[in-house]
Amino acid sequence: MKNITLVFSALLSLIILSCEGPVGPPGPPGFDGVDGVDGVNILGQVLEIEGTFDAGNDYSIFYEFPTTVEVFESDVVLVYLLWDVDVDGNGEPLDIWRLLPQTRILNQGLLQYNYDFTFLDVLLFLESDFDLGTLSPGDTDNQVFRIAIVPAEFAQSSKMDTSNIEEVMSSLNVREIDITRIKL
Repeated sequence: MKNITLVFSALLSLIILSCEGPVGPPGPPGFDGVDGVDGVNILGQVLEIEGTFDAGNDYSIFYEFPTTVEVFESDVVLVYLLWDVDVDGNGEPLDIWRLLPQTRILNQGLLQYNYDFTFLDVLLFLESDFDLGTLSPGDTDNQVFRIAIVPAEFAQSSKMDTSNIEEVMSSLNVREIDITRIKL
């Protein structure tokens, strides 16, 4: 019995003594998170604009970001065109979005929907190898675009598929009801 008590006391002493001593060096740094707490601060937004291309606006739509939308020079601006509307299995409308630029092959030739941007505005425009005045209203009137503003750090660190607007919106934590809609 004395031996068991002695062994138990020795083990208990070792356990207690092993908890003492100098603090070891810090471990290697971990990866920055993308949740806005430890890493990138995601403040992306999605806007929806509707406008018409015609000779009066030189087949372009200019949109200046309002002061409520903060865009930095380093941010990435992605523009999507509402290409078509389909119906899902429940009979609900299903929007089909395409990332610009998009090219259409028409009887007249090639038509491209394109854009450029600054941190102040975005310019949507049509380019073609034929007279744009021959376009049908379906190609020019009441065109709907979604503009996604993605913080540069997030765009570089994320593995999101930018051609998929649903994935971009999900990554930015933007829901349909959060989208600001503007008719120009």
